[in-house]
Amino acid sequence: MEYVHLGRTGLKVSRLCLGTMNFGPLTSEADSHAIMDKALDLGINFFDTADVYGWRKAEGYTEQIIGRWLAKGGRRDRIVLATKAYNPMGEGPNDAKLSAYHIRSACEASLRRLQTDRIDLYQMHHVDRETPWDEIWQAMEQLVREGKVIYVGSSNFAAWHIATANQTARQRNFMGLVCEQSKYNLMCRWVELEVLPVCQAYGLGVIPWSPLAGGCLAGALQKHKEGRRAGQDAQNTVDAHRAQLEKYEALCKELGEQPADVALAWLLANPAVTAPIIGPRTMEQLTGSLRALEVKLESETLAKLDAIWPGPGGEAPEAYAW
Repeated sequence: MEYVHLGRTGLKVSRLCLGTMNFGPLTSEADSHAIMDKALDLGINFFDTADVYGWRKAEGYTEQIIGRWLAKGGRRDRIVLATKAYNPMGEGPNDAKLSAYHIRSACEASLRRLQTDRIDLYQMHHVDRETPWDEIWQAMEQLVREGKVIYVGSSNFAAWHIATANQTARQRNFMGLVCEQSKYNLMCRWVELEVLPVCQAYGLGVIPWSPLAGGCLAGALQKHKEGRRAGQDAQNTVDAHRAQLEKYEALCKELGEQPADVALAWLLANPAVTAPIIGPRTMEQLTGSLRALEVKLESETLAKLDAIWPGPGGEAPEAYAW
């Protein structure tokens, strides 16, 4: 397993991040524990979750599954544990978003569910336009002083949100954001316009979610031929991009690699990317992801991928040129 620094920090994380959103809703607790055990054995030390995950059973259910896994002992100090707050966790007017009140209560609740004394990376799941940054940072600073949070990150932020957040943090002599978690894959490259450049400018790590575009980049056409049909939303996306997917899967076949591995390897080839989030439902999906670390894409192949899946125009500000 390869390890890299998380942005400008001294913290080292694995090149693949274990996403846990399927734990509970789609993967049983026993299987989830087995997957986490295997991930640890494979050298994956970066685990990502959120307080809202597990919604098909109950909010916080996925954190509870991870907490019971951690309670078995011998695991906590071997992983970098990341979770998130923002989404509604109750019916009350202060049970969501990023007020100091909610940040405090959400953090305490996550710590209880995770059965741990600290959150290594506490991420804001979305930006809160109604709460001033001074209030947000005051709450985060207090959690850091108490040792309940070590690093703070963002998710689904626009570039100007990241810049504003970190400039405000600097004025407070606080470290600010150390990473951003964005949707990023061959089919969805808009973050290349401004989010990736601002992350590089401020020294933020980038943790792409949905690296396989909901399975569309994991050989969706071939799976359909084999009688494995995707869900309706995914199928609609496949149908809308069928011509590109045909070219993509043909290129992967020419390379002798699985489409999912090529999609992950493409992200790993980007120096702005820290660790794509893999979200295995099964042990097979977890172990299969490791191949991506060995796939090295030549410049010619990267150019072919750009031709199939054009980016938004290049790095800013060149992206705005007519």
